[in-house]
Amino acid sequence: MKKINAAKLRSVIVRYVLLAIGTVVFTLPMLYMISTSLRPNGALYEYPPRFFPKPEALTLENYDYILHQSKFYLNFLNSVFVSVSTILIAAAVASAMAFVIGKFKNRSTKTLFAFIIITMIIPGTTMIVPQFELATKLGLVNRLWGLIPFYVAWVIPFSTFMIKGFMENIPNEIMEACWIDGADVWTVYTRVALPLASPALASVSIFNFLTAWEEYPWANTVINDTSLRTLPIAIAGFFGQHQFTQWGYVFAMSVLTLIPVVLIFIFCQKFFVQGLTAGSVKG
Repeated sequence: MKKINAAKLRSVIVRYVLLAIGTVVFTLPMLYMISTSLRPNGALYEYPPRFFPKPEALTLENYDYILHQSKFYLNFLNSVFVSVSTILIAAAVASAMAFVIGKFKNRSTKTLFAFIIITMIIPGTTMIVPQFELATKLGLVNRLWGLIPFYVAWVIPFSTFMIKGFMENIPNEIMEACWIDGADVWTVYTRVALPLASPALASVSIFNFLTAWEEYPWANTVINDTSLRTLPIAIAGFFGQHQFTQWGYVFAMSVLTLIPVVLIFIFCQKFFVQGLTAGSVKG
């Protein structure tokens, strides 16, 4: 028993040490970003360098500068509009596809699901050139609506894959009871399947929000008007200004950009965890 307990103790110690190391590795960049945002721009180039500034050197001047820029609020609203539109459209399309694929299994739905899986393998950056040509032909260049259709197309395969597992776990007896009562497919989908699959929808919506909220390459390719910029493009605008990068402004704006993401995780944590386990258990 002593040997077994000793082995278990060593296993627990190793596990917690690895978790502690991982926590430090993943939190240090965040702490550095916050500490840099709380000191003047020139303080970043001081020697010897400091990871944490002195208490008397702490300042909110970077946040004051960002929050007094009217463009920040415009960029924020642009990001909110694009992200919310993306998650709403993607949730509607992906949940409908997942319902059909998960509950009406035949050769057509299997082929459709195989096609969805194949599209998940293709890296998004390799499609920028044909996507730009398509956006040009459709008149979507330099418009916020030029971002939303492509973001939706990017996230639908993963969203459908995640929601499908949850749809498959909905008992067929519930659907059969609805058929007997005279319900049609639309009624079963909207009043039965969607409410039961709400944890999966919430989970994929968080991922889709992050995708649209943080995306930079495609937004930088399509958007040229400064009034239409999203937050990632606005942050990149501080690089190289006035002959050097204003890191204080960059990190202050980055911290403000992270606040909505953190709030979403805090308030949707329960749905996020339930969604990640969707489809993991059969029966």
